[in-house]
Amino acid sequence: MTSRERVQAALEHQEPDKVPLDLGGSHQTGMHVDSVYKLRQALQLDPPGTPVKIEDPYQLLGEIGPDLLDALGGDVVPLRKPGTIFGYKNEGWKRWTTFGGTPVLVPQGFNTEPEPSGDILAYPGGDKTAPPCARMPHGGFYFDALTRQDPIDDDNLHVEENLEQFGPISDEDLAYLKAELERQGATGKAVLAGFGGTGFGDIGRLPGMELRHPRGIRAIEEWYVSLSLRRGYIYEVFERQCEIALQNLEKIHAVVGDGVQVVNVTGTDFGAQQGPFISPNTYRTLFKPFHAKVNDWIHTHTKWKSFIHSCGSMWRLLDDIVDAGFECLNPVQTSAADMGPGALKARYGSRLVFWGGGIDTQRVLPFGTPEEVRAMVQERMRIFGPGGGFVFNPVHNVQAGIPTANLLALFDAINTYRSYPIG
Repeated sequence: MTSRERVQAALEHQEPDKVPLDLGGSHQTGMHVDSVYKLRQALQLDPPGTPVKIEDPYQLLGEIGPDLLDALGGDVVPLRKPGTIFGYKNEGWKRWTTFGGTPVLVPQGFNTEPEPSGDILAYPGGDKTAPPCARMPHGGFYFDALTRQDPIDDDNLHVEENLEQFGPISDEDLAYLKAELERQGATGKAVLAGFGGTGFGDIGRLPGMELRHPRGIRAIEEWYVSLSLRRGYIYEVFERQCEIALQNLEKIHAVVGDGVQVVNVTGTDFGAQQGPFISPNTYRTLFKPFHAKVNDWIHTHTKWKSFIHSCGSMWRLLDDIVDAGFECLNPVQTSAADMGPGALKARYGSRLVFWGGGIDTQRVLPFGTPEEVRAMVQERMRIFGPGGGFVFNPVHNVQAGIPTANLLALFDAINTYRSYPIG
């Protein structure tokens, strides 16, 4: 099978020739640039000291180039707009070095400023005349958003302020998506698209790191409080955002058609380690109506499959997630409460594609032995693989600090145990 055929079979809950692998198809299924560099060096893909591009300067995710993807047996490529969460484009590359000592290439807009403490500040649009929008602690691995919240006056709180990042997609971005799909489609890989704008309440976007002076509700704690105290306001924000998103999806589909296999609808997190941090009723009444509208549009007008990323313990929300029209669940955080892989497969294996759950990235991958890594990969293939409906991906992005031996063991084990019949 080609990669595209392999993923399509898994999406239809059929057994392909082997379990598909996603590494780098989205900003939730990638790898920290320090680990990408380690892998490229271990596989002798580059001379020592060759920099790796950072494709997401917020999380410091490294580019999974075609040579690395093929060396690891990957089946999925991304399709997304050229901008970053900081508001500048991935272009005009220049050299930089991570705190881990990795030589990297960053976009031209990656204009940072060190503090006396050694922390690094980032700026919206790379504009140092604006207040900083994010901070990387000294010795850290990625940025944390800074709160830039004006005092809230409920009598003068306007929905438009929380919609500043959402608007009609530009002709330039449409042309880029069309050209990028032609390039990625020629690889024979499956295409996982992330068009943006449909992640209602996505806490990564909430602080408005691309905005010079964000307005509205921008502090994370204040936002979560507002889910109860200002529910009418939040509902109206989502309602207006959904209208814009549906108009944009229509324009996007006109240029990319069904060359896309899967679309990442939302990356909004609903789960914590011990359970959901919103009630099922809050999901059902505040988020689900808009997820359903987006998914209904997708299923009516396209052949795309709908993908939801939500970390943590999701068991209590999964019936509603399925009912809202989602078909692919990521990252399948099996280390969270009530997320045992056997129970998930038994109850939801015919209704959800498990796009993740392949290796525990909290404990086993960073702190286990290569033998423990291999054993877990084999176990997850055995549990999730039968009957299709499984795309192998670690639980969220592979982080920095992973021993090289464990990285090599992970991908060796994937390719050892992924062939059907599995058992």
